[in-house]
Amino acid sequence: MSIHKTEAIVLSTQNFRQTSLIANFYTRDFGKLSGLLKGIRQEPFKFNSSVDVFSLNEIIFYKKTKTSLHLVSQCDLKNDFRLIKNDLERIKKAFSLVRLINILTAEEDKNEDIFNLAVDCLAQLENNSDIDKILIIFKIKLLDFCGFKPHLDSCVSCNNKIIAQAKFSLKFGGLLCDRCVGKDIKSRTVFRGTVASILYIEKNNFDNVLRLGMNQAIKRELNQVLDAFLEFHLDKKLYNEEKVEAGGVI
Repeated sequence: MSIHKTEAIVLSTQNFRQTSLIANFYTRDFGKLSGLLKGIRQEPFKFNSSVDVFSLNEIIFYKKTKTSLHLVSQCDLKNDFRLIKNDLERIKKAFSLVRLINILTAEEDKNEDIFNLAVDCLAQLENNSDIDKILIIFKIKLLDFCGFKPHLDSCVSCNNKIIAQAKFSLKFGGLLCDRCVGKDIKSRTVFRGTVASILYIEKNNFDNVLRLGMNQAIKRELNQVLDAFLEFHLDKKLYNEEKVEAGGVI
């Protein structure tokens, strides 16, 4: 076994036996990994964190070679994003954020861009009044960083530039031009502003995209398109009707 230290966002937790806890983390240096915190439920003072979902911690863990469950020997809280916990809607957005990371990322596949994006978005969820926009930005950036984004620069079928109004195809994962739209009778018309917003967010840094204006119609369509795209290609529902509390899923 080798020992490592890294920053980690808690994605989910589950009880293990009578005294311990298994936590799924997204880490700066190792990507997504699972860790066992022995005895934390019996002697919580052994760790300087309560390991709340979406909290940022610094962990020390023993990396095992024959199992994907590693032993966490130390977990120190760096930021519990306390202001998120004062508002149920912000809590829901934070839970959506960590669930998307859990769904879209592979085990122990490092991507520091994803880690930094998650930390930045959690910080914005504490204070930014437009929390819907923050989660939309997160979805678009995450898809881009995962290499799993919709094809919007041109027609996904013929690759020609789209001049007129385009339609979005879940089946093909992108826009269809007038000539190719018949290939998917379920394709739907989308606002030009929806497409322009996605492309702008993909191509610009986080600070710049925070200043991007979005009206309610664009936000609504962005959420519909992005969630439908993910659910179609992942073949699973993104969000379950869950009760949440500050420390985790009930």
